[in-house]
Amino acid sequence: MGKLIVIEGLDGSGKSTQLEMLQNRLKEKNISFKAISFPDYESDSSALVKMYLSGRFGNKPNDVNPFAASLFYCVDRYASFKEKWGKEYADGKLIVAGRYTTSNAIHQASKLSEKEWKPFLDWLYDIEYIKVGIPKPDLVIFLDMPVEVSQRLLTGRYKGDEGSKDIHERDVEYLSRCRRAAKFVAEYSGYKTISCAKDGMPRTKEDISDDIMQLVLDTLR
Repeated sequence: MGKLIVIEGLDGSGKSTQLEMLQNRLKEKNISFKAISFPDYESDSSALVKMYLSGRFGNKPNDVNPFAASLFYCVDRYASFKEKWGKEYADGKLIVAGRYTTSNAIHQASKLSEKEWKPFLDWLYDIEYIKVGIPKPDLVIFLDMPVEVSQRLLTGRYKGDEGSKDIHERDVEYLSRCRRAAKFVAEYSGYKTISCAKDGMPRTKEDISDDIMQLVLDTLR
């Protein structure tokens, strides 16, 4: 089998930027890979995810329970694995992913009380990695960005249009809960955490990329 490396983080943490930078650095080192990202909005399999994020099932994240929401995303990942990258992974290729099951772990656990986090994670990992059978990551890199910093970055991304944020991005209380849950999830699940801010300001994307690349190279050795 190949290797699966996941870049994870809350909204506004710079996941897409870092995934792109990682791809460029892998190319520079002539390391063969395939990049994927979730949700797979180009596929029909993301239909339920789109409905959920647009507020069709409720305007707040908690309007959909974590088990139902997790299954929306799980179906999307399974379809992507079967159609787009499963064969290459089986043939030994490196797969780098922006988000994965790890996003469910963080975002959906935050809807639950702390005493429910571990049972939920055990259920989630059993469903996706054992019963559904998609690969378990070899490395998950969690980009830890304080919510107050990520909100400034998101506002800049949408040029001040708060209405452009999805139901997760605009719910600051929810994102704060997510960050608390993320710290537990990362420790429980063995993620590697990279701090993306210092003294209330974001670190440079180049510094963060250096940290990511070192973790990736260590995993590939």
